Amino acid sequence: MIARFTRTLLSIGSIVFILYIFTFYIDGEIGIILIAFMLFAPFISLLFALYARKRIRVSFSCDAYVKKGSDLEVQVCVEKVGAFPLAVVEITAEATEVFCTAKKRFRLSLFRKDRKMFSYRVKASVGGNGEIGIGNVWSCGFLGFMKFRADIELPQPALVGVIPEIPDIKSSSQLFRSIADVVLTSDEEEEGDSSMLFSANTSPGYEHREYVPGDPIKRINWKLSSKKSKYMVRLDEAVATVQPVIALDLFRGEDQSPENAILAEEKLLCSVFGLLTLLVKQGISCNFVCYDSTGSVTTESVDNPDAPAQILLKVLAVKVIPGRRLALNEAVGQACACVVATTSASGSFSSVTDGLGSSENLSVIGLTPDEASFVDCPFWYLDENNNYKLV
Repeated sequence: MIARFTRTLLSIGSIVFILYIFTFYIDGEIGIILIAFMLFAPFISLLFALYARKRIRVSFSCDAYVKKGSDLEVQVCVEKVGAFPLAVVEITAEATEVFCTAKKRFRLSLFRKDRKMFSYRVKASVGGNGEIGIGNVWSCGFLGFMKFRADIELPQPALVGVIPEIPDIKSSSQLFRSIADVVLTSDEEEEGDSSMLFSANTSPGYEHREYVPGDPIKRINWKLSSKKSKYMVRLDEAVATVQPVIALDLFRGEDQSPENAILAEEKLLCSVFGLLTLLVKQGISCNFVCYDSTGSVTTESVDNPDAPAQILLKVLAVKVIPGRRLALNEAVGQACACVVATTSASGSFSSVTDGLGSSENLSVIGLTPDEASFVDCPFWYLDENNNYKLV
């Protein structure tokens, strides 16, 4: 601020010095005209700047999603209200930390046209939820060196989801194998209980038919399919207790810097959706618990190969609220396996699992092995080789 004020004084001083030399040593008549112009021009520019403060309308549009490493194109529209020409309009465009450039400034004039449109690009550098918006609009007059904040309503920021690259996790991962074993054991127990219910009719607990494209993967009877060497599906739905639950707790501390928070959130998203993709590829359907755009806890069924990508877009469309934890209920704890992925297993993390009751099959996915001491259940993290490690 001081440096800018100093430069302004130096500029004014230089102009005054040049006018003095021109008037008294070169051409007095022309010098007087120049002095008059230099006195009236700022006054007229001031009137232009004050008049335009309420006569500017700004809007913008952009895509809702962009891949990490790609450029997001933003279209900005500037309009004038009324027939009187506007001089110089300065617009500051802002972006949150998931983008490389935080602020961009643009200047344009609306003397002859009623509307002008321009576009700019920002690079998405970190996966997660971000915002694009208009920070400030200034009316600068036609000289451009004085400016006043426009007295207008700015457009609401737009939420933009930056899609990270999901790692390819191998089926030999120990975490996947432990979940698969629990699912298989629970499936066999359910079949045994159902067979007892129908034993009076001497018929199996489930009726089956051969798999056809479009059938939910969660209804495939893997044990029977292996015996018959072809996929067989159950004609009635399996109960929810056979399906594992994956819960996403994107917790951001209120005093945590956004730059560090977005890196942690991106790492957890890659870890969780890598696991979801592996589960559905291996024929294990599951339930995914997270926050939706209304701020409510929702459960999504992951039962087909397209589901993880679709759910990822929904998660990226939700703004992370500092201090908010995911609250799980007792129904989640009754699943055959419950995996809670969190950006912070310390502090108030216990509030996430308080509603589960006694869940013997609870596991936690964190970011670093250092957080394992904060939980009393199996703690996993994804290493640099995209393998889950048990601490």
